[in-house]
Amino acid sequence: MSLDRPVTPDPYPLLPAAASFTVTSDDVTDGASLKEDQVNAHGDTSPQLAWSGAPEGTKSFVVTCFDPDAPIVSGFWHWVAVDIPADVTELATGAGASDETLPGGAFHVRNDGGGLNFMGAAPPEGDQPHRYYFVVHAVGEETLGVDSSASPAVVGFNLAFKTLGRAIIHGTWQW
Repeated sequence: MSLDRPVTPDPYPLLPAAASFTVTSDDVTDGASLKEDQVNAHGDTSPQLAWSGAPEGTKSFVVTCFDPDAPIVSGFWHWVAVDIPADVTELATGAGASDETLPGGAFHVRNDGGGLNFMGAAPPEGDQPHRYYFVVHAVGEETLGVDSSASPAVVGFNLAFKTLGRAIIHGTWQW
C-alpha cells in the first residue's frame, strides 16, 4: 500500500477570519523539525508556548495541536486544552501531561489517540513530512461550554463561533 498523496493545505486560512496575535516557543521553531521528546515514541512532552497581544475581550484560551497530514480525511488532533484562564500567557514544557499540569480550571479533551493529554508526533514510517500546528485560540468567553467528553471536532465547532484571535506556530516530523 502506498501513502503517496497531495499535501493537505494549511487548514487555518479556511476557518472564519480572526485577529492574529503572537505565539513563541523555546521548544518549537516555526517550520522546523520537532524535538525528539515531542514525538510519541520518545516522550509525548508538550512544548513550551508563550503568547502575547491577544485581542481585547479575551476571557480564556484554548490550545490545540493538529496534524492535517495524517492519511485520513479528518487529520489528527494531538492536543486540545480548554478553558485556560485569560491571565495565563504561557504553558511550560510538559504542561500537557495531564489536567493536573494545566493552569486554573483548564482541562483536556481526548486527543485522537484517546488520551487526555498531549500526544507527540506519530506519523506513519516512510510517510511525507507531517506538520504539527500549535494554535492558541483567544476565546471571548470564560468557558468554551464543553467538558472533557467533547470531541476535538465539537471543540472546533464551538471555536468557530467564539474565537477572537489565533496565534499559530508549527513544527514538522518525519521518520
